[in-house]
Amino acid sequence: MRIADGWKDYRIIDTASGEKLEMWGDVCLARPDPQIIWNTPKGEIWKKADAHYRRSNTGGGQWEFYHKLPDHWTISYKELRFQIKPTGFKHTGLFPEQAVNWELFDRLIRQAGREIRVLNLFAYTGGATLACAAAGASVCHVDASKGMVAWARENASLSKLAEKPIRWIVDDCEKFVNREIKRGKTYDAIIMDPPSYGRGPSGEVWQLEEKIYDLVQLCTGVLSDDPLFFALNSYTTGLSPSVMSYLLGVTVGKKFGGRVSADEIGLPVAQSGYNLPCGSTAIWQR
Repeated sequence: MRIADGWKDYRIIDTASGEKLEMWGDVCLARPDPQIIWNTPKGEIWKKADAHYRRSNTGGGQWEFYHKLPDHWTISYKELRFQIKPTGFKHTGLFPEQAVNWELFDRLIRQAGREIRVLNLFAYTGGATLACAAAGASVCHVDASKGMVAWARENASLSKLAEKPIRWIVDDCEKFVNREIKRGKTYDAIIMDPPSYGRGPSGEVWQLEEKIYDLVQLCTGVLSDDPLFFALNSYTTGLSPSVMSYLLGVTVGKKFGGRVSADEIGLPVAQSGYNLPCGSTAIWQR
């Protein structure tokens, strides 16, 4: 497991009974996490929570606030700055475990010794976009949510990266890639962070496992003749690191050669000294 242990403004204090207790800057939040299947006792420290996301028996859930919190606040990861706010479905606008991938992207781009064009699909609030831009790449940031793209642009401004060569695109990722292929556009690196499920044009629900092969195969058509890397993230247990590694091997690897590695990514837990798994990343490199 690769661990995102470089944070100063974020940490997991404890995990127990399906929930994690986290510090986001000066704000303490308790949130559910499906990986936490252990029913270890909750100590007095859990009373420190400023807010608690409680799931509903009928689906969804809502935040319960114990103290008045600002509408949003800012945390930093090295030179990157992010706006944080509790939103629906337990989220805060950032997946801190991804910092271990930001470090990897930064290193690969800086070591490339040439201009790198990055396509970031399902790009959310822009953590990977900002990491790549800060490393010197030009980035195309694509997400279907207008609100998420606006949030990402705010993060770019906070990080003093607003003037970097970043294209901000609100669009369906699959449709956008198809159009880029028709336009003859290519990229040297692709980052793909798809949701576990989504809705098609007619409202039908699709599972990531059913769509991911076709989407990765499609994206090979927008890679340049000398690609640097292709990164695929997953938060669903149906896509293990080994499955994702095989997937990139028979798509990107088949076309370009190179090598594939995959592993879980995670975050350290202060109270126990163990690491909480937070999904997986597979990465193809030339």
